[in-house]
Amino acid sequence: MKRTLYPELIPWNQFHLDVGDGHALHVEQSGHHDGIPAVYLHGGPGAGSEPWHRQLFDPARYHIVQFDQRGAGKSRPHASVEHNTTADLVADMERIRTHLGIERWLVVGGSWGSTLALAYAEAHPERVTGLILRGIFLCRDEDIHWFYQSGAHRIFPDYWQDFIAPIPEDERDDLVAAYHRRLFSDDEVTRMRAAEAWSVWEGRCATLRGSKAVIDHFADPFVALSLARIECHYFVNHAFLEPGQLLNDAHRLRDIPGTIIHGRYDIVCPADQAHALHRAWPEAELKIIPDAGHAASEPGILEALLEATDAFAERLGSP
Repeated sequence: MKRTLYPELIPWNQFHLDVGDGHALHVEQSGHHDGIPAVYLHGGPGAGSEPWHRQLFDPARYHIVQFDQRGAGKSRPHASVEHNTTADLVADMERIRTHLGIERWLVVGGSWGSTLALAYAEAHPERVTGLILRGIFLCRDEDIHWFYQSGAHRIFPDYWQDFIAPIPEDERDDLVAAYHRRLFSDDEVTRMRAAEAWSVWEGRCATLRGSKAVIDHFADPFVALSLARIECHYFVNHAFLEPGQLLNDAHRLRDIPGTIIHGRYDIVCPADQAHALHRAWPEAELKIIPDAGHAASEPGILEALLEATDAFAERLGSP
């Protein structure tokens, strides 16, 4: 029998936390007040957290923390890339943890959320009770090149034509740079056209079977603008990581229990990234989902995530 999400939850607390540099992060708390602390990290960067993400956790056993990263979702200012780096986001997590009076927490993230989770856990291993990572994105230049320059286009050549349409042929040798120029153009029409094309490309490729709901979410102008601008800002800057940083520092995860979940047919972040992480961090459990792509909402991945949060609830001790 396939697992389903836990019932819808209304946060019992939500607020904006001033983290400096002109940014105020939207933070939500739900579930059991005295439950196992867990923080969910959304993707992108720039995608924003969604209400259904908290339904991955048993509300009777978890104290669930969600927040919108800088420039994303309900955080302010929207789509801002000023003072927006990986180090800033790691520091923000520590500010949130301290503000909420949490000593240690389970860190759960997918896609870019897995990138940020790894960067945070490698910087602050003593603050992490466990890691549940989905759709591993190591954010190396080769990983960005695969999806935005050469690789994924051979799987989705029809969708690729729509992705490259806003870019003149003489600029297509570096699509991320070409998109960056347009996403930060002074012309609003240029910005929005580029944002929609960038975001819809990702949404179309995210699932093994095409999902209208996923594509519509990525096509939403509010989501598309922050996702495209912030992702492109990070990618032209090599995700603000040193080459191979997340794998090179994986030894710092050795004492942290972990579960790695990855779709076999993930085109956005191919499964070799999950395999490389597991080789660098063999203590973690690796689950390759045989009938899934990239999205957390796909049935096989959803089931694996629910099994993982339940298993960690048993391991960490329910309230």
